[in-house]
Amino acid sequence: MLVNYLLILLNTMILVSGQFLWKFGMMNKENSFSSLGEIIKLMFSPYIVTGLTMYGFATILWLFILTRVPLSVAYPLQSLAYVFAVFGAFFIFNEPLSFMKIVGVLMIIIGVSFIGFSSGVQS
Repeated sequence: MLVNYLLILLNTMILVSGQFLWKFGMMNKENSFSSLGEIIKLMFSPYIVTGLTMYGFATILWLFILTRVPLSVAYPLQSLAYVFAVFGAFFIFNEPLSFMKIVGVLMIIIGVSFIGFSSGVQS
């Protein structure tokens, strides 16, 4: 049972890490979509390629998770990605963290807890 929760957590962390890499890759790139050549150059940026690779790994892991955990349990638990993204954006990118964001994050955590504790993810 714990292994399945850890796999879902790992999958979520891989997805959030991929998003952070995409954000790093897109920083200071306001004009990157001005021509086809700029778009192609952007798509081969190490940050973008690594983020895409992480999403590929996360997809393979997700398919494995779906063989072990009901979708009605696994998918809602991935909403923890919002929690990690909000705090990661605050600490890594210095994005603002408002009171309302914190309240929203707490609501997500409460909802995820209800789903996780009431479902008893099978092993």
